[in-house]
Amino acid sequence: MSSVNCLVVDDEELARTLLENFIGRVPGLSLVAQCANPLEAMAVLRQQPVDLLFLDIQMPELTGVEFLRTLQQKPVVIFTTAYADYALEGYSLDVTDYLLKPFSFERFLQAVNKAISVIKAKTQTGRTPAAVSSDKEYILVKADHKVHRLRYDDIFFIEGMREYVAFHTASGRILSLNSLKSLEDALPADRFIRIHKSYIVAIDKIATMEGNTLHVGKEKLPVGASYRDALVTRVF
Repeated sequence: MSSVNCLVVDDEELARTLLENFIGRVPGLSLVAQCANPLEAMAVLRQQPVDLLFLDIQMPELTGVEFLRTLQQKPVVIFTTAYADYALEGYSLDVTDYLLKPFSFERFLQAVNKAISVIKAKTQTGRTPAAVSSDKEYILVKADHKVHRLRYDDIFFIEGMREYVAFHTASGRILSLNSLKSLEDALPADRFIRIHKSYIVAIDKIATMEGNTLHVGKEKLPVGASYRDALVTRVF
């Protein structure tokens, strides 16, 4: 993999200087720019490619979370902040890691190594995990600080659980911070179908349909009224 282009966005000069120093100590990382606010960062992102974004959260005018939501094409992101209560919101935005200030160089390296793994997966598949490649038979899922490779054939159904989704597979259940909507868009439509606001199922694992209940493997799943017609048309 070529050099990883990094962008630092933080309204504190000392924080930007520290990150610049840390980035300079790691072979393979290249600092594209450091910005004091998200508006400066927008200009940088329009002009040159950025692979890894170190982003503060609490900034005047526009927070890091708000800024991230405005981006259509997101780099891999590591939050850097003094406020621990933003961690869950960050992960729901598909942030790779969360550095709580003040952080050590060792902790910085852990986050960078995790980010590089995600960047490699993104380069290989064209999407960030959870992500799929149209010519492969698996999905990449981030869970437990790992990237799991789940074969389509092993997935029975996917259950939405607020901020999490649960992949029910042949070997057990894997919890990941993700949304059913993003998975519905990413998974191959000829193999998976949404049957309920809380469920996506593998079409080849469907056994029978009884009223508004679908038998998938050994489980009985509800069929939502707004999804029933499409399910009957496509599967039955």
